[in-house]
Amino acid sequence: MSAEPAFKDHFSSHAADYARSRPTYPLELFEFVASLPAERRLAWDVGTGNGQAAVGLAAHFDRVIATDPSEEQLRSAFPHERVDYRRAPAEASGLESRSVDAVTVAQAAHWFDLDAFYGEVRRVLKPGGAVAIWCYVLTRVSPEIDEVIDRYYYDTVGPYWPKERKLVDDGYASLPFPFDEVLAPDLQISLPWTLADMIAYLRTWSPTRLYIKANGVDPVTLVEPELTAVWGPPEVSREVTWPIRMRAGLYRPGE
Repeated sequence: MSAEPAFKDHFSSHAADYARSRPTYPLELFEFVASLPAERRLAWDVGTGNGQAAVGLAAHFDRVIATDPSEEQLRSAFPHERVDYRRAPAEASGLESRSVDAVTVAQAAHWFDLDAFYGEVRRVLKPGGAVAIWCYVLTRVSPEIDEVIDRYYYDTVGPYWPKERKLVDDGYASLPFPFDEVLAPDLQISLPWTLADMIAYLRTWSPTRLYIKANGVDPVTLVEPELTAVWGPPEVSREVTWPIRMRAGLYRPGE
C-alpha cells in the first residue's frame, strides 16, 4: 500500500472550538454551486473540516461525501442524513472514477498539493461536472474595529501565518484553476456577533495557536483591551462580514 499524502494539520488540536466559532456560508452560495452541474446526485466536499459546507450542499444534492484527513475535525462535524463523512486526503479520495457531479472546497485549497488534487478531481468528476473552490478574506466590521483586527492580523500574529495564507489574502486570484471557468457571484458571510464571539474567533486562528506555542502568551489578550474599547458594550451585536472569493468552473475533458 502506498503511503497516505502528508497534510499540514493546523486545526485538529482545537477542532471543537473551530466548529463553534467558524463563520457559516450563505444559502446563495450553495444555490449557485448546485446550478452548475447537469445532475445533483453526488457532491464531494474536500477538506470538509467540521462539515459546514457539506451540510449546505446536502440541501441540493442527493448525497454528499465529505472528506478530511483529520479525525479530530471529523469528530466535531455536524451530522446530516445525506452527508457521509470519511477520513481521506484531498489527493486520494477513494471515490469511484466519474462518479461525482460537483467538487467543492471551502477555505482549504491552499493547504493541498494542487497538482495531485486536480488530478484526483479530473478522475472522479463526470464530464461536465462542476468545481467550486472558495475562501473568505479578512473580516470587516467598522473602520475602528477593522483597524484593530488588521493590526492583530498583520503585525501581532502576522509572522506566524503559514506561507499558504497568501493565496487567501489575494482571494485565490493566483490559485491555479485548470477548468472551464465561469463567473461566480459576489457573496459574503454576514453574522451578528458580540465581542465574545469575535474574541473566540480570533483564538481559532492557526497563527494564534502558533504564537502561544512560541511565546507562552495568548496574543488575543494583548489586543482584547483595545478591541473592547472600540466595540462598545460587549453584549451588543454588530454585523460582522467576510467577503467570499470563489473560483468556479466545469470539467470538459477533451475540449
